[in-house]
Amino acid sequence: MAKEIVLTGVTTTGTPHLGNYVGAIRPAIEASRQDNTESYFFLADYHALIKCQDPERVKQSRLEIAATWLACGLDTDRATFYRQSDIPEIAELNWLLTCVTAKGLMNRAHAYKGAVDENLANEQDPDFGITMGLFCYPVLMAADILAFNAHKVPVGRDQIQHIEMARDIAGRFNHLFGERFVLPEAVVGEEGSILKGLDGRKMSKSYNNTIPLFDTEKKLQKGINKIKTNLLEPGEPKDPSDSTVFDIYQAFASQEQTADMRQKFADGIAWGEAKKELFALVNGQLSEPREKYLELMANPAHVEEVLQAGAEKARARARGLIADLRQAVGLVNFK
Repeated sequence: MAKEIVLTGVTTTGTPHLGNYVGAIRPAIEASRQDNTESYFFLADYHALIKCQDPERVKQSRLEIAATWLACGLDTDRATFYRQSDIPEIAELNWLLTCVTAKGLMNRAHAYKGAVDENLANEQDPDFGITMGLFCYPVLMAADILAFNAHKVPVGRDQIQHIEMARDIAGRFNHLFGERFVLPEAVVGEEGSILKGLDGRKMSKSYNNTIPLFDTEKKLQKGINKIKTNLLEPGEPKDPSDSTVFDIYQAFASQEQTADMRQKFADGIAWGEAKKELFALVNGQLSEPREKYLELMANPAHVEEVLQAGAEKARARARGLIADLRQAVGLVNFK
């Protein structure tokens, strides 16, 4: 029975935080261990260039994110782990797809429309500050997916449209040149996988409310102590459904631990005590991966070696597809 291909990409523009771990890293690594799955994980460093023109930040983020996935237990013998920029076939496929993609489809992309709306609200030219990278982002994302004919792509709800666009683009190519591409499906995580940040909103770099995944113990504790709480005193019952402390605790706890903490909230646990228990739980689970992460960050040559090995595996798969697509569109050698 053929394995189902699942592909996950991470944009390299920031430092991974607890929300990334709970919502994406941990479930993706767990899924990659299934025997019926062929997993592809990549660092979306071409995508990073759309919004970030700081070379040092891009460079550092690539290393941090690669080290994070490896430290968290990604098995590169089972999964293919690579950098997008190490696969030239993706760039070539991006152009082949661009040539069959309707501009009208790109006009409907949420990110582009949002940028235009913001410009109009500020009484600017509609296209002020909008690059072709932003405008064509969905085509590059389609190339990432279709280069390996992925069946499933885990994404957040805000990315569902891009998977639908990838299906439209693949369908158009198939119509013109024959059935070459699988039509991918979006896999959206459960709502509970979205972690709250320090201020109670979704944990996000955009809100500046994150807790970095591999902070030192001291910084982790400091971050947890900054979590916003209400003014209820010790002894007063607290609502776990309205608590960031409980939200994060539940994401790391077993069912038994969660039930026990829920009872403590009902009994009026003090916020300071609840945060102390949260720190002990999270730190206990992250201490070993943190140590591995620091070792990897101190040895970037090893991380590079792993990524290059992954790139070779990925290119071996992508080369065959590109060769077939070249034949399909007429880019053939003369006999």
